[in-house]
Amino acid sequence: MNKNNTNEWLFTISSKRKLIDFNFKEVWRYRDLLLLFVKRDIVTIYKQTVLGPLWYLIEPLFTSLIFTLIFNNVANISTGAVPPFLFNLAGITIWNYFKVCFMSTSNTFSANAGIFGKVYFPRIIVPLSVVISNLLRFAIQLLVFTCFFVYYYNQGYQISLNNHTFLFPLIIIVMGMLGLGLGMIISSLITKYRDLKILIGFGLQLLMYLSAVMYPVSYFKEKLPDYAWIIEYNPLTFVIESVRYMLLNTGSFNINMFIYTVVVTLGIFFMGIIMFNKTEKNFIDTV
Repeated sequence: MNKNNTNEWLFTISSKRKLIDFNFKEVWRYRDLLLLFVKRDIVTIYKQTVLGPLWYLIEPLFTSLIFTLIFNNVANISTGAVPPFLFNLAGITIWNYFKVCFMSTSNTFSANAGIFGKVYFPRIIVPLSVVISNLLRFAIQLLVFTCFFVYYYNQGYQISLNNHTFLFPLIIIVMGMLGLGLGMIISSLITKYRDLKILIGFGLQLLMYLSAVMYPVSYFKEKLPDYAWIIEYNPLTFVIESVRYMLLNTGSFNINMFIYTVVVTLGIFFMGIIMFNKTEKNFIDTV
């Protein structure tokens, strides 16, 4: 008697993907690996360094101090009732989260070509782990900001939270998605165009100046009104300005720009997923 035995596979690995494919089920199935990558990113980033995690504190503090000396003391850029150092620290804290997410995900394929070529797992886990692991770095720097906020508040400065502060976690998610989306796009392009590695550092420096990290948006509108639209329609500018508005009650918050920023962020994020999924099929031949 012949019996027809039908073997059903639990999982099927295929190169065929949808145009936009963020397989949440597969990512959840590999959640242990995701946590392992997160732990690796946290532990190894400052391994064998003298100061270790203290770099989390040193970088934003020294950068804010330099910005205060150059832009506020020398260039006389006013920050209103907000202490210049605290104003700069707020911008640097949120900017650093974007910068690290972007830089760490922008070389995903080239940095992980060895492991990608030997074993299968959802490749999206690697850049996703970077965004998650850097939340710890951001939390530490936010704690430092909170300490200085309390200090200046006790000194009598007119700084306070406002009724939009409840949107702060959403703003952080938007910043993380921007870093992840742009990082995946650049990572996909680097597999073919290696020159982009050289341009990343210069591009980030230029983007920081175009994102109002070290000056109020109102100052740029006053000095260069004809070019203010370049700053205003930069989604990073809105995020940084919103963080200052929520945490220091300075600047402004425009609901239309909030919607615009969310739409642009989602567009960049989904474009990053499309390019990332397309590149992972044959990147090993070009890296």
